[in-house]
Amino acid sequence: MTHESSVSTNQTTTRDNWVHTNVGVLDKIVEILEALEAGPISLGHLVTTTGLARPTVHRLAMALERHQFIYRDDQGRFALGSRFAEFAASASEDLLLGAANPILRSLHNRTGESVHIFRRQGDNRVCIAAATRSSGVYIPTPLGALLPMHAGSAAQILLAWDAPERIHQTLRKARFTATILADVRRRGWAESISEYQQGICSISAPIRSATGQVMAAISIAGPVERMSSTPGRLYAPLVMAAGKYLSEAMHAPVH
Repeated sequence: MTHESSVSTNQTTTRDNWVHTNVGVLDKIVEILEALEAGPISLGHLVTTTGLARPTVHRLAMALERHQFIYRDDQGRFALGSRFAEFAASASEDLLLGAANPILRSLHNRTGESVHIFRRQGDNRVCIAAATRSSGVYIPTPLGALLPMHAGSAAQILLAWDAPERIHQTLRKARFTATILADVRRRGWAESISEYQQGICSISAPIRSATGQVMAAISIAGPVERMSSTPGRLYAPLVMAAGKYLSEAMHAPVH
C-alpha cells in the first residue's frame, strides 16, 4: 500500500510531513505558522517558504497578528506571538492548581498576607488561585477576577518576558516603564507600591512552564503600613522560592 493510499479520504500529504485537509484557509494558516517556527522572517520570505500568493499571506498574517498569534518585531519581521503561551498556560492550569494549594497556604501563613496566582488572559490577567486574609484594610482579589495589565507587580511579571510588540502596546498606558520591566527580567521578581491601588503593595515572581515560558505569576499583596515601603527586600526571596517550586512542579510527569 502506498503512503498516499494509507491516508484518510479527506487528507492528502503534499510535502514532507505536511498534512493537507479540505479546509483550505486553515491549511494556509498552519503553513504560515509552521514557517514561523524557525524564527522571525519577512513577508517575502514567508511567501517563498509557504508557496502561497503574496496577497493571501499578507491577509492571513494581518488577521493572525490582530488575534495575537503572530507579531512583527522591530525589523518588521513576523514571529510567533504570545497567544500560544496563553493556551499552553490554560492547558497546564490543572497541574499548576494541583501543586499550588499547599504553597499558597504556606506563603500566607508565613507572611500573614493575601497570596494570589494570576495568568494572562488576552489583554487582562485573571486570578486562578488565592489564599487570603479574612480581615484588614485590603480587599483581596476574588477567584476569576479579571484585572488590567497596566498596573501591579503580577502584570509586570506576565509582561516582562512577553513579545516585544505586546510589551510596547501595554506600556503605552501602563503605570510602569520599560526600565522597570528590564529590572524585573534581571532580578527575577517584581514590586509595586500604590501602583494598582492606593496604599497597597505587592511582590510577584514568575511561574514557568516545562518549556521555560512564563505561564503565571504568584503574588503577595497587602497594605504598605504592614508590608513596608520596601516590600521586595522582605518578601522577594519567599515569593521567588514559591515560584521556583511551582515551576519545577510543571516538569512533573502526569500519571
